[in-house]
Amino acid sequence: MTTYTPIAESNNFIVLERYNKEWKVAEGYQSEDALEQELIQDLVNQGYEFLPSLNSPEALLANVRVQLQALNQVQFSESEWQRFVETYLDKPSDSSVDKSRKIHDDYIHDFTFDDGRIQNIYLVDKKTIARNKVQVIKQFAQTGSHANRYDVTILVNGLPLVQVELKKRGVAIREAFNQVHRYSKESFNSAHSLFKYLQLFVISNGTDSRYFANTTKRNKNSFDFTMNWAQADNTLLKDLKDVTATFFQKNTLLNVLLHYSVLDIDNTLLVMRPYQIAATERILWKVKSSFEAKTWSTSESGGYIWHTTGSGKTLTSFKAARLATELEFIDKVFFVVDRKDLDYQTMKEYQRFSPDSVNGSDNTAGLKRNIEKDDNKIIVTTIQKLNNLMKSEANLPVYKQQVVFIFDECHRSQFGEAQKNGYSD
Repeated sequence: MTTYTPIAESNNFIVLERYNKEWKVAEGYQSEDALEQELIQDLVNQGYEFLPSLNSPEALLANVRVQLQALNQVQFSESEWQRFVETYLDKPSDSSVDKSRKIHDDYIHDFTFDDGRIQNIYLVDKKTIARNKVQVIKQFAQTGSHANRYDVTILVNGLPLVQVELKKRGVAIREAFNQVHRYSKESFNSAHSLFKYLQLFVISNGTDSRYFANTTKRNKNSFDFTMNWAQADNTLLKDLKDVTATFFQKNTLLNVLLHYSVLDIDNTLLVMRPYQIAATERILWKVKSSFEAKTWSTSESGGYIWHTTGSGKTLTSFKAARLATELEFIDKVFFVVDRKDLDYQTMKEYQRFSPDSVNGSDNTAGLKRNIEKDDNKIIVTTIQKLNNLMKSEANLPVYKQQVVFIFDECHRSQFGEAQKNGYSD
């Protein structure tokens, strides 16, 4: 039995508090091919399976079948597999947005086998991250309007979810970005291409490495939206060796793909920046530790996250709220905003995730109804309406439940007054 030792690992957070570099910069010239070989070897050392002969669409689809059968503990007959592919996995009408939705929202498919039995077929396992199989391939060849050959591709349960494009040290990293952009137009999204499932791109010239989401939105598809991985103190990790040891650590990459990315209401795929992930992780850690230590309803059970204007705090709070609803001991999550913010874009995200989460009426009756629904775990409301409800209702069942409050713009003056009026009761 082969055992693997990750180079960098954290039991609590995927954004590391401290990363200790255990390698030295290679002396002299390093070609693109040498960079590629070194990356693949480092991934193999961290537990990735390398498939050197998988370099065609036919081989890719055959491997997806093997991996999905293993993940779901099923065996497809030839006719069943063909039907699964044509009606769900690779529907001819699917766009890259449709494929992204199958990773984020529709990753469980009710499939009817030839004998009439129905079983849920999972593309990914979001609850038990370690069950997802991670593989690496190189020089995959595919033809769309042009024939292309891709550098390094990361497969999750056989599906190509991450594409890595490399340039030799000394070449501008923007050339790797331009190459990805060209592949997107020429072959990634060609007919019957499973590369429509791509979620992330990673580009590197060895000394600088960046990641960004696969999105078709013109205003999001620019070099300005690429980002470096970082430690918790925002120290950037740029060299490919460091990024491989941290960002490509299996647990980290799977969490970024499956937990810290969002396909928003406008069908734009967003991947969180390291500081957003760090903030979300610490919010969830605080919720868990407060529950375990039984310090809820005290100042020790709370905290605050400070983000500058324009740094994506709303996405951070939205993701933290969604992930908090998945904690077994949490009954409700309240996302509390100021009155004038209730109609902004993120409210649509909550509405999509939970249709009964947002109540825009001025009275408190609708808020009370939403709170009392057992199947409604997220409540989006204004501080004013919540304050009025708590003043008028002295004995709501929710007062005895485990509840998380996430405040947007918590520095505003009315928040402090409302907290004194309500939450101390």
